[in-house]
Amino acid sequence: MTENRIAVFASGAGSNFKNIFEKTSDGFIPAKIKLLVSDNHNAGAISIARNYDIPVKVFSKKEYPNREDLHADMLGALKKDTITHIVLAGYLKLIGTGIVRNFSNKILNIHPALLPSFGGKGMYGGYVHQAVFEHGVKVSGATVHLVNEIYDAGPIVIQKAVSIEGLNSPGEIADEVLKIEHEIFPIAVKLLVENRLRINGRRVEIIGESNN
Repeated sequence: MTENRIAVFASGAGSNFKNIFEKTSDGFIPAKIKLLVSDNHNAGAISIARNYDIPVKVFSKKEYPNREDLHADMLGALKKDTITHIVLAGYLKLIGTGIVRNFSNKILNIHPALLPSFGGKGMYGGYVHQAVFEHGVKVSGATVHLVNEIYDAGPIVIQKAVSIEGLNSPGEIADEVLKIEHEIFPIAVKLLVENRLRINGRRVEIIGESNN
């Protein structure tokens, strides 16, 4: 049986990365994280990766004036490590077309809102929670979706909502949503690597039962 080899992409603190790693370590997710990719030399996720002896590759836009060269080198690194799946855990850059096509329906992203609301270019991290707060919506949540060539536009795998009535700041919303992210993201990654996602247009069906 082919080993499931995950590359995690992260730009920030890395709490979702750490969460996914722990779920691979305890066997919940039948895969190994073989590479951390970041666009930020100062990302907290890098320290986490080094603590777990996970190799790190940083592809900074400042070091690659030509975006095509950046994407080509990134794809080369993924192929060199025989990566089978990609998990975007707070990665803030658009994934290159070549990577999306080479890993068709093998890339998952976590978004801190209920897509298709509060998604798209520029809607990430605190900007999402600020927009949610300013709109006065009563619920927010998290979405895990497959990745295509458009920001936050791939087929949705899992969503979960949480009431945010009574919360008084974007920061409070972020804290509640992060709990949801940590709950549903490992489930979605498990389903992906177990090949239990059937895609029909924009709809994703979960098939079979887990053996774990």
